[in-house]
Amino acid sequence: MGAGHDHGHTHGGHAGGTATAAYRGRLRIALSITLTVMVVEIVGGVLADSLALVADAAHMATDALGLGMALLAIHFAARPPSERRTFGYARAEILAALANCLLLLGVGGYVLFEAVERFITPAATEGGLTVVFGAVGLVANTVSLALLMRGQRESLNVRGAFLEVAADALGSVAVIVSALVILATGWQAADPIASLVIGLMIVPRTWRLLRETLDVLLEAAPKGVDMAEVRAHILALDGVEDVHDLHAWTITSGMPVLSAHVVVSSEVLTGIGHEKMLHELQGCLGDHFDVEHCTFQLEPGGHAEHEARLCH
Repeated sequence: MGAGHDHGHTHGGHAGGTATAAYRGRLRIALSITLTVMVVEIVGGVLADSLALVADAAHMATDALGLGMALLAIHFAARPPSERRTFGYARAEILAALANCLLLLGVGGYVLFEAVERFITPAATEGGLTVVFGAVGLVANTVSLALLMRGQRESLNVRGAFLEVAADALGSVAVIVSALVILATGWQAADPIASLVIGLMIVPRTWRLLRETLDVLLEAAPKGVDMAEVRAHILALDGVEDVHDLHAWTITSGMPVLSAHVVVSSEVLTGIGHEKMLHELQGCLGDHFDVEHCTFQLEPGGHAEHEARLCH
């Protein structure tokens, strides 16, 4: 470490792992429920000849795969850091969220395609059976939503699972409504229309999750962290003359990271001023922006030009 290159570190994060790890048990229960309902809806879809039920079962299958990937990601994310992977496998959760997005977009496209096919080649759907199996799916999905409600606010991985289950719950409502219409009027087009509704509900939510996931992978500033405000807070500290190379990004849900080169007065770099400044910087970022993992390089004025020459 060369002269003038001083660093301050803290290591935040959730005790015992990433934000998603705290919800491992709830994800397992949701996975069990999803697999059970998937089998029930497949049987019901075949018996009632309901595309809406089969579409919902197909969505359930991707949900089960997504929940399974979320649990697998938690397993990898819990692995300790190594010399090569200094943050461990924490990003595995974000990759699982990305895979969930791709699965959701795929199943949404499949459901829309099949619904159009059903308009072209109509089929007779048994409304009574469809209502029963749709109601079973709705109850099960409601239980899963309650299990994942809190976790989806803290983890993109859990949010991906939550959105999948939420889309399933709405899909079950669409299935029940379409079956009731068929029972009341005999209008068979209600079944493919419900399938279209299910497909169209999947895409917008998935797109929002995809954008958040890509923001993490592209190392955008963490949500809720205004970089101009961060810069202003650092510059407001006594002894700080300038700040450059200010970066903030997210390793995985619940693990924001920040680094900065802080130009300070000569008094700060002598005696206890150096340590005091590091504590003040850490306190500023931790208290105002909830960024606990920070790295600061304290340097005298003119050092940035020296760094620029070294990089040529």
